[in-house]
Amino acid sequence: MTVLSALGGVQAACPHSNIVLGRLQGPIPIPVKKVHFSQLTSAVFGLFYCGYLPSFWVKLRLLSVPAVHSTFVHSWPVALGGLTHWTVGLMATFMSVACVIAADTGAYFTGKRFGRTQLSAISPKKTVEGALGGLLFAMATALGFWRVLHWPLNPWIAAGLGMVIFGASLFGDLLESVMKRSAGLKDASALIPGHGGLLDRFDSYMFTGAIVYFHIKFVLPLFGV
Repeated sequence: MTVLSALGGVQAACPHSNIVLGRLQGPIPIPVKKVHFSQLTSAVFGLFYCGYLPSFWVKLRLLSVPAVHSTFVHSWPVALGGLTHWTVGLMATFMSVACVIAADTGAYFTGKRFGRTQLSAISPKKTVEGALGGLLFAMATALGFWRVLHWPLNPWIAAGLGMVIFGASLFGDLLESVMKRSAGLKDASALIPGHGGLLDRFDSYMFTGAIVYFHIKFVLPLFGV
């Protein structure tokens, strides 16, 4: 009896001996899980969404150009920073945050009271009426900032900036709904009882910083702001 035939008999009698015999017969093939392209794109998008986009809030705040068009700035005490303290970045950041809050609040209460027409199947609870209410609230807030701070240059530019902020916040909200639906989730997490996770609270801000930054950097200068 040869060595190979003896090993064959052992393998037939004990199937689990393949693990041992494999060392003698050659390497055991290890199954390798294939990485799909969709997994790669999800990872890259995660870096873009959670890392790159929020960084524009920092860039927006650091716009160091003094808001020279604001009469409010010229009356600010020198002891508290004077003209250099109130920069375009500071005003734009305050206005953007306030407009997002106003848009979310206006959309919620208007939609709850008057909502009839569904805005999108992506987020069934959002209505056209609610979106219009959010838009009006955002524009009103931007006009309020212009009235108090006299920035930007005129009320038309302020109202336009309010519209831009509302559009960016709505887009961020809907995109987060797409991601949750794709993952089969109702909320991003259960961190905040009754409200979901942090992403459910900050989704409206994700694209707003970037869009407002580019709007102020490249669009408003065309109007002399």
